[in-house]
Amino acid sequence: MAERKVIAGHAVRRVRRQAGLTQAAMAEALEISPSYLNLIERNQRPVSANLLVRLAQRFDFDARALAAGEPGGGAAAMRRRLADPLFADLEVDRSEVDEWLAAAPGGAEAFARVFDRGGAGSGTAADEGDTIARDVRRAIERWRNHFADLDAAAERLADELRLGSGDLAQAIAERLRVKHQLSVRILPVEVMPDMLKRVDLHARQLQLSEMLDAASRTFAMAERLAVEAGAEIEALVRGAELADRTAQRLFRRHVTGYFAAALMMPYARFLRACEGTGYDIELLQRRFGAGFEQVAHRLTTLQRVGARGLPFFMLRVDRAGQVSKRYAGASASPLVEGGLCPLWELFETFGRPGDLVRQLVETEDGARWFTLARTVQPQGARAGGVRGRFAIGLGLAASEASALAAARGVDLAGGAVPVGLGCRACTRTNCPQRSAPPAGRARIVSDREAGVTPFAFAGD
Repeated sequence: MAERKVIAGHAVRRVRRQAGLTQAAMAEALEISPSYLNLIERNQRPVSANLLVRLAQRFDFDARALAAGEPGGGAAAMRRRLADPLFADLEVDRSEVDEWLAAAPGGAEAFARVFDRGGAGSGTAADEGDTIARDVRRAIERWRNHFADLDAAAERLADELRLGSGDLAQAIAERLRVKHQLSVRILPVEVMPDMLKRVDLHARQLQLSEMLDAASRTFAMAERLAVEAGAEIEALVRGAELADRTAQRLFRRHVTGYFAAALMMPYARFLRACEGTGYDIELLQRRFGAGFEQVAHRLTTLQRVGARGLPFFMLRVDRAGQVSKRYAGASASPLVEGGLCPLWELFETFGRPGDLVRQLVETEDGARWFTLARTVQPQGARAGGVRGRFAIGLGLAASEASALAAARGVDLAGGAVPVGLGCRACTRTNCPQRSAPPAGRARIVSDREAGVTPFAFAGD
């Protein structure tokens, strides 16, 4: 697999300054020219694999800092923040963001911190819950939702478990019993009417509801087995530097779930299966005993250096358009942030439960995305009770979608549906689905004419 270019001038500059070196001195140590180092630090040249090795040898440089240390989470994360309706009239393009990060990484990081802590859009401070969620998302985003140490630990454990049993769930249950003195009990819904899982440390039991399906039971057991990666998990929680305890718990829960998914779908085996099946989600579900949402989330994490998968993004949304999960991964897709466009057939899935809906869309910046969407239902629904339903949106750049089994028969170079990031952030004219004018644009009302959209605005 060809190695992708790594643009990381900020990280190289930080290493040089910490070492107290001039560009000429560091260039000599790395056996490159000062002019080439200058271009690297200004993000005008990539960091090659050979140069990464020399950085690691001469300056004790950890390559993981490339993902963890980008100002504001990197260019993609900064563009998603700038997609907020508050900045709609500024029309900041990609090149401006890249220049900003290269010229003033500290200022970009400061902007990201203020934006994440204070909120935007309405111009008022976000409530405490939103602030906590943003802080946790930012901690995840700084790693692009790829935690190499957890993947490695889960892969080692998965290989060890396979030696004892071909049934992963059985092997995990046995490991919990023998090594951690924790037995697994499946209890009837009458005993756990309002709970799906519970740890009873007094009885030394992991209690699971009979309402959980097989994939969810395995995942719950794998989460408990994440104690074997406790050191790696706590290191990530400390490194996130989250001051709020609730935020710390949410982030810990995320990385614990990450480990559980990595145990069920070990990185190398999962990537081989993805490439061998054309990322066929249904086949991947069956092969790894996982649910649709579990596989979709796992697809956003395939960013191991030297063994990367396709850069997917993922959203989970309800009928009211409320987003409960956003994972950009390495996709840099603006669809992950901001409001949702009704022209994106993510919402079409609610009328077609269980069907996989395919669509080619184009965002305002001219980027084209191939998307997949399907509904999922939370565990625990009973006859006569209220049933929840969410839509999972999954996608990647259309230019990279030809390898997908789901893209067969789709003209990826053909017509795409123009979508925006919600009406308040979208400046497309003549949209028949528009429900509000763009933020910062004056509304134009005429007594003599009317267009396709009822919201004509300045700048048409």
